[in-house]
Amino acid sequence: MGNYIPGTPKEQLEMLKAAGYQSFDELYRDVPESVRLKELPEFPEGISELEVQRKMEKIAAKNRVFGTVLRGAGSYRHYIPSIVTEVTGKEEFRTAYTPYQAEISQGVLQSIFEYQTDIAELTGMDVSNASVYDGATAAAEGADMCREKKRTKTLVSATVDPKILSVVSTYAFGRNAEVVIVPEKDGKTDREALRGLLDEETACVLLQQPNYYGIIEDAEGIIADAHEAKAKVVMSVNPVSLAILKTPGELGADVAVGEGQPLGLPMAFGGPYIGFMATTEKMIRKLPGRIVGETNDVDGKRGYVLTLQAREQHIRREKAGSNICSNEALCAMTVAVYLAAMGPEGLKDVARQCVSKAHYLAKLLGEAGLKPAYDCEFFHEFVTEAPSEEKAEEILKALEKKDILGGLPLGNGLILWCATEVVTKEELEETAETVKEVLG
Repeated sequence: MGNYIPGTPKEQLEMLKAAGYQSFDELYRDVPESVRLKELPEFPEGISELEVQRKMEKIAAKNRVFGTVLRGAGSYRHYIPSIVTEVTGKEEFRTAYTPYQAEISQGVLQSIFEYQTDIAELTGMDVSNASVYDGATAAAEGADMCREKKRTKTLVSATVDPKILSVVSTYAFGRNAEVVIVPEKDGKTDREALRGLLDEETACVLLQQPNYYGIIEDAEGIIADAHEAKAKVVMSVNPVSLAILKTPGELGADVAVGEGQPLGLPMAFGGPYIGFMATTEKMIRKLPGRIVGETNDVDGKRGYVLTLQAREQHIRREKAGSNICSNEALCAMTVAVYLAAMGPEGLKDVARQCVSKAHYLAKLLGEAGLKPAYDCEFFHEFVTEAPSEEKAEEILKALEKKDILGGLPLGNGLILWCATEVVTKEELEETAETVKEVLG
């Protein structure tokens, strides 16, 4: 792979001024001060490659990588078979970008076609696109797909991931569309409140299954309520859960979206991830990005083409369904290779282990003194309630000392836990024992 030669400070300043800025600080003014890097590592001129490597390793050593992870909230640690990285690590895949010239991009197009087929089958929908940037973006694009002239309002359940709500709200702001939060009740979407909010301006209802708290929603009932009001439904789903739960297609959803990270992508400090999108044949022309199709060439041989590109680079801007210009091609290929390696039964086994281990952990934590916050069916995440906020913090710190990343603190003593197939029975029991020690 070729080297990247950055611009000189003078060239960078010229680019800044051309964009209307006088400094980098002005360019990043919207980034909170708390997350800005105040001091850059110093590298004296003329030092050797070995010295640079040592310095970088020293900086990297500041990162904490836990042996046991019991936290999810949108990013999950799963086992990734070695065949996945062996295939996707080949240079011809890593360096391939996006298939602008379809006739010479057959390999990339085929990998995307395989991915689309997998996602359509997994979600039970008719068609999938060539992926978007991440799960939150997919949800926002899904809501956009459902908007019409007189129906622009989106109802979002209070039980969706806050990151998803944030991106959906940002998209809606840019389109002068309204976002209304549907209250939760006992950890689930309040269906009575939903029915009261549905009106002639409602374009769609967005719900998450399982929801942010890991709870399995009454998706069938919510979809029926929405359709009765002539509104569409966007379901944000955990792809692993679809191996054992009813698919969005079976439930009657109009658009299925989600984060594809659990399907072969490492947690990797939050990216790059991949948002998957699938819909019904009726809404195919509203899908953003691209759709790869299979065809035959003039000699009758199988070939792949970009069947649909409903984006502003290919059609009139005002008719474009989205400004999504690319797809996560390497991530999409990773998902396809992972699903091929696991197979239907392998994915079901992963889902069953997730459910089993999460319920075992919930039982152990309950016996240790952490009572469940909600009495609901859940997949592989659940919420517990500590006696106080201070005790919750004490529990998580005690677990850190034992190389265990505990659940995500939600405030008021609530902790969101997660267990996947990679954690062992011994690790779960050690976690519970530590909690017991803290709670006395």
